[in-house]
Amino acid sequence: MVPIEEEEEEVAAGEHNDNDDNSDNIDDNDTNSDSRQMDKADRRYKRHERENRFLKKSSEDYQVIEEVFDKPTMMVIQKMVNHGTIKSLQSHFAAGKESKVFIAEGPDGSPPLAVKIYLTVSAEFKKRMQYIAGDPRFTEIKKDTRSFIAAWARKEFKNLKAAHSAGVRVPAPVAVEKNVLVMEFIGDDQGRLAEQLENLQVTADDYRETVGQLTMLYQEANLVHADLSEYNVFKNPKGEIMLLDFGSAVDIRHPHSKQFLVRDVENINRFFTKRGIDVIDTDLLIEKITGSK
Repeated sequence: MVPIEEEEEEVAAGEHNDNDDNSDNIDDNDTNSDSRQMDKADRRYKRHERENRFLKKSSEDYQVIEEVFDKPTMMVIQKMVNHGTIKSLQSHFAAGKESKVFIAEGPDGSPPLAVKIYLTVSAEFKKRMQYIAGDPRFTEIKKDTRSFIAAWARKEFKNLKAAHSAGVRVPAPVAVEKNVLVMEFIGDDQGRLAEQLENLQVTADDYRETVGQLTMLYQEANLVHADLSEYNVFKNPKGEIMLLDFGSAVDIRHPHSKQFLVRDVENINRFFTKRGIDVIDTDLLIEKITGSK
């Protein structure tokens, strides 16, 4: 990708003469105006194609390009391509209020990767300060939007790294820069993807496995997910429970970690109860997860 060029300044064809008001001049002015507009649109289109030639787009991807790929984000993606972190972006396959996720072609024939791009235009991040303020791993976070989102991306990367190192089933983190996070893509060579529990039939074994992952997350990684529900607990193609979306996760030293843990447990118990699965009492389950009994 060539560097993004600044919008070219339009040059007026000539000064308008208020006294020269015949129909021929009006037609000429209209024609010149239309020509300039077409030239400008053509320049924009060609520049857009140059800027995005590393992105293999399907029709649905065009719907998110303008929302996701502002100039700083495109520069980060290009840097990752240049450094061999990814080879190219492919299909957009997941979206939320705060981010879009793409499949990326791995370098040198390696397995595909997931690229999570946090939306710098999202207002949702204004609600997220409580998950960083009080976390001893993150201090002196600037409150302007881009700085906060970059800190949020680093936070999810650190959380994934800690959880993965502790043996929790999460996507392995690969790289992070500014508002772009690269991680393991959860799928297989048959094209099967991880699926949300919300969209699956669940069993008592799934409940026990989810509790086991939460326990490992707390006791081995020293983290509380803090945003857990049936929408970010998944089954991978092997049928194993996995936890995703770790941006909100907090260190257990966070002053609100217990409050967040209670909410996580209540959400999981509510979901499995709704599906007819017997669950452990909330207070007893918290004791089990934290190892306090």
